[in-house]
Amino acid sequence: MLGETREKFGLFLGLVGVICFSLTLPATSIAVEYFGTTVVGLGRTVVAAILVGVVLIVRKEKLPSPSQFKSLLIVAVGAVLGFPLLTSWAMESLPVSHGAVEVALLPLATAGFAMFRAGEIPSIKFWVSSIIGSLAVIMYALHLGFGQLQLADLALLAAVIILGLSYAEGGKLAKELGSWQVIAWAIMIGAPFFIIPVGLNLSTEMLHAPIQAWVSLIYLSVVSQFLAYVAWYSGMAMGGIARVSQIQYLQPFLMIVFATVFLDESITSFTLVTAMIVVFSVILGKNAPVTKKVAVSGKS
Repeated sequence: MLGETREKFGLFLGLVGVICFSLTLPATSIAVEYFGTTVVGLGRTVVAAILVGVVLIVRKEKLPSPSQFKSLLIVAVGAVLGFPLLTSWAMESLPVSHGAVEVALLPLATAGFAMFRAGEIPSIKFWVSSIIGSLAVIMYALHLGFGQLQLADLALLAAVIILGLSYAEGGKLAKELGSWQVIAWAIMIGAPFFIIPVGLNLSTEMLHAPIQAWVSLIYLSVVSQFLAYVAWYSGMAMGGIARVSQIQYLQPFLMIVFATVFLDESITSFTLVTAMIVVFSVILGKNAPVTKKVAVSGKS
């Protein structure tokens, strides 16, 4: 009973994380127009490092072990460097709805890496739900004419792959290091390397950016880069990486809703129908059994 309650709370935290992440592309689309790719993609980590550094010092957190540090490097490459930088560059030329469709492939990437990095074995029911969700977003992309890949598309796909690995590794590490500690240490690892490139790309013109651009940059730095990951990694640690990853199927449609509200992008009935299909796949996948690999010892 306690385990079931823990899993449900993990799913709830995963949902909170997904809602927060769903505002990332819309916020990036607004901020990158005024601050540029480097400041938005890497600067968010530099700003987040100030908050994280204070928290780590106040709580007197111990340094990660060497083995944990290796996993943190994987998290940092995906969640701190690759995904923010690649999506910032892609959002200079793509609408949020376009990016949202491709980011929808993230649950499959996360679940796939989870099998290798966390020893989870999703059931047939899980993969059926994943296929349903993936086919839905692929049909959605084809309907909107997103079939031809541009360099920005390739950047988003690369971002999805490395973030999927980062999610799986972070979810696994959160069980021993702590949920918020994973992204906190990943931020501290990456931030020192970003200070110089961010500084070189700052300009006085940025001071005249409108309030929505500054709010977007602050949101990306505090929420997208740190607080959302706290909820997300906590959810995966409590509810299981592969299972909680199913909630990500809601993310592209939440992104489109936020893009409609904040960026005046249109939303169609086809989008709503596809969203309902994807929600069904999430419900199906969340109840699918997920087992753990069991090591078998050989006889001497």
